[in-house]
Amino acid sequence: MAEWVAAADLTRCPPGNMLGVEVEGHPILLANVDGDVYAVEDRCSHEDYPLSDGELEGTEVECIYHGARFDVCSGRATCLPAIRPVKTYEVDVRDGTIYVRLGD
Repeated sequence: MAEWVAAADLTRCPPGNMLGVEVEGHPILLANVDGDVYAVEDRCSHEDYPLSDGELEGTEVECIYHGARFDVCSGRATCLPAIRPVKTYEVDVRDGTIYVRLGD
């Protein structure tokens, strides 16, 4: 069964920003899009570089290493050279803390 784990304080990821965190050994990118927080694997599916080094533009994060882009809401690759999506995680914000749901 998947479990909810605290990932970060909401103040560390204000709207329009993203934050790379490690949650129980999982590299996760938190992205705050207009007050809604999303979580995806913090690894580009093209070359395994951290997406948290990149830039958030609207709902997309761009990997600074080769220009691949991903929709943080769905994990879908939106720009070459990436063709595979990145893993997404369910998010719940409670009492100012961002929780992610880990599991299969």
